[in-house]
Parts: sequence; C-alpha cells; structure tokens
Amino acid sequence: MADDRDDASASYLSGKEAAALLGVKRETLYAYASRGLLRSEPGGAGRQRRYSREDLERLKARSDARSGHGPVAAGALRWGEPVLESALTAIDAGGPRYRGRPAVELAGASAFEAVAELLWSGALPEQPPRWPAPGLGLRLASLTALLPDGAPPLVALALAVPALAAADPDRFNPAPGPELVRARALLVRMAALAGAGIAVDHVRPALAKADVAGALLVSLGAPAGARARGVMDRALVLSADHELNASAFAVRVAASAGADLYACVSAGLATLSGPRHGGMAERVEALVTEVGKPERARAVVQERARRGEEVPGFGHPLYPDGDPRAAALLAAAAEHAPRNPKVRTLLAIVDAMRDAGREPPNFDVGLVALGAALGLPPRTTVAIFAVGRAAGWLAHAFEQRAAGFLLRPRARYVGP
Repeated sequence: MADDRDDASASYLSGKEAAALLGVKRETLYAYASRGLLRSEPGGAGRQRRYSREDLERLKARSDARSGHGPVAAGALRWGEPVLESALTAIDAGGPRYRGRPAVELAGASAFEAVAELLWSGALPEQPPRWPAPGLGLRLASLTALLPDGAPPLVALALAVPALAAADPDRFNPAPGPELVRARALLVRMAALAGAGIAVDHVRPALAKADVAGALLVSLGAPAGARARGVMDRALVLSADHELNASAFAVRVAASAGADLYACVSAGLATLSGPRHGGMAERVEALVTEVGKPERARAVVQERARRGEEVPGFGHPLYPDGDPRAAALLAAAAEHAPRNPKVRTLLAIVDAMRDAGREPPNFDVGLVALGAALGLPPRTTVAIFAVGRAAGWLAHAFEQRAAGFLLRPRARYVGP
C-alpha cells in the first residue's frame, strides 16, 4: 500500500508545487483548473487541492513552445505538442473524426459534398448537396497549351488553380456567402480538370456530371457507373482532412496572411507534390510493379528487410496499430475488384508485412489499391487525394481566417 501512495503522490503536485512548475500565480492555476485544462483532486488537508502532473507538464510544454523555448520549440512541429487550436478534425485510434463524426463511418453513409459542407459549416446536410459549376472558369485551350503531353493530375491542377484565380475578379471578396459558392465550384472544377493533361476531351463531359466523384472518374478516363461512383465517393470522404498535416499547415499559413482561396489551395497542392506527402502513392505503385504478382510479395518484403530498406506505404506515427482509413479502402478495393491483379498484389504485400511482424499499411496503400480497383491510369491516384483533401484545405482556410491572426512560428537560432 505504501507503494500505491507513493505512485499517487508522484502523479499529483500541491498547489504551491504546481504554480512553481508553471511559473504562474496560484490564481492562474485555479483559472486553468476551472477551464478544464488541469485536473485536480482534494489534497486531504483542509481545502488544499492537488494537481495532475501530466496536465501540468503538458501545459508547460505548450507555454514553452509558444515562448520559443529551444528544445520544446524545435520539437513542436515534429509530431510534437499541438501548435494550433482547431474544431475541424481530431485523430484517435479509430481514425480521423470530422467535427466529432468518425470519417470511416461518414465514408459509408454520406456523400463527399455533404462531408465537405460539414467541415466548412459544422452541419451535415440531410441530402447530398448539388454543386453546379457555371462553366470551367478558364480557357481550356490556354491551359492545355501549357501542359506537357501526359501531364499527371498534380501538374494539371498546379496550373489550373492559379488560372482559375486569375479569371475570377471577385476572388478577394471574403464574404462567407460568395466564398462558399467559390469553394463548391472550385472542387467541381478541380475534379473535372484533374485529367486535362491525360485526355483533354474528358474535361467537359466530366464537368457535366452530377457529383464530384463522377466528375473525377470521367476526367481520369475511368468507368463512372453508379457502383464506381460510390467507391470513389468513399475515397474522397476519407481523403478530406487529417488534422494539421503538412499541406493543411501550408494552407493555414497562406490563409493567415489573407491569401485568396485559390492561393490557399495552391499552397496545399505545392506541399502535396512532395514525395513525403502526396508523392508517396507513386512509390507504392512502384512497389507493386517491383513485386509483379502476389506470389512474389513475401520474397520482396524479405529482400528489402535484408537490405535495410523501407517498404513504402507502411507505418504511420499516429496509427501504430494500423490506419483505419487504409483498412476501409483496402476492403472497398477488394470488394469492388477482387480479381484485379494490382489489388491482389497489394493485399499479398499487406499479408507478407503482417506475417513478418512489420508495420501495417497506411492511407497511401489503400488509395493505390482503390485506384487500381477503379481502373485509374498510373500516376493518377493522387488526384483522389488532392481533390478530396481540397475540401479540408478550404475548411482550414476558413477557420484560420476566422481566428484572425498571422501564423508566425519562432525559430531556434543555432548559427554563430
């Protein structure tokens, strides 16, 4: 029993000790507790209370990060302490939760357009919204003249979004009503334009589709039947947001500086183009090509382990027990196209990694499997990521604007 008392004492500090740890007055300590930032319990003597050491250390780390404290500030942006408050997306073992709703559940029950509206406004529409786009918003011939033959979706979108901005004289109007209209039209146009570098004649038929999922399938040259649109819709929903990832943070920096919505999305696209973010899907595709057929999966995994090489698309710091988004996408791919060679090969790689005691698959593996099941051309899976995630980028832009401050982190100087 003495050991139990010692453990409890170590977990809680007196008011005097807690205030000293944080470097604040006792009144500030009481305010933290009243706001729910700090757990406390009766101390046993009079009206004294004790305060949770865990909560105290978390508060101190946040305070140190804000004030530029060297080691803490250096780690705050490396999967470290939270650096922004957001009401958009929380992450737990069950995956992302959009405005408190599990994304995996939303993906099976709500249209992508409805989930985007949920992220933007906090309310989930009862019926799937219809987002009319009054034309492409740019000169298609001018855009395609700048695109190399076979330009992949990220290249097409990186050119298209600024072109849409240049053609929109009202883009600096921050009024909520026009901005929501602009956001809806932008997502529809991005879906239609994603495949402009692959087959320009698909763009206008894609724009005529009734939903973003159908528009994206047509734009990329894939079959767009009702069943395929449902599967694509699920992938778009699961792609929509993932808290403060690299591209979302870039978007928020741009939004905090007053950039228009097109510029904010362009910041997200530029960040997504990196091989450690959206470019990971192409590395997974290369792995599938290397393995070739399901029977070789185990040998390739073993050989990579022997050489000390990573297997791209496996492991995630936020999901040590497995990425629920990946599980949902892999299941959808296997159900939609169980005999597809690439799907079967990816599933074999997942099994080989599991049997070897290695990391579970992450979102990129699920996306590549789903893209293969839908018949998307090589190097186009990232279009799902870009169009889906643009809904989250726009939500982050809206939220950061409402916060009203410029994002300006401090650097830890290490020079002479």
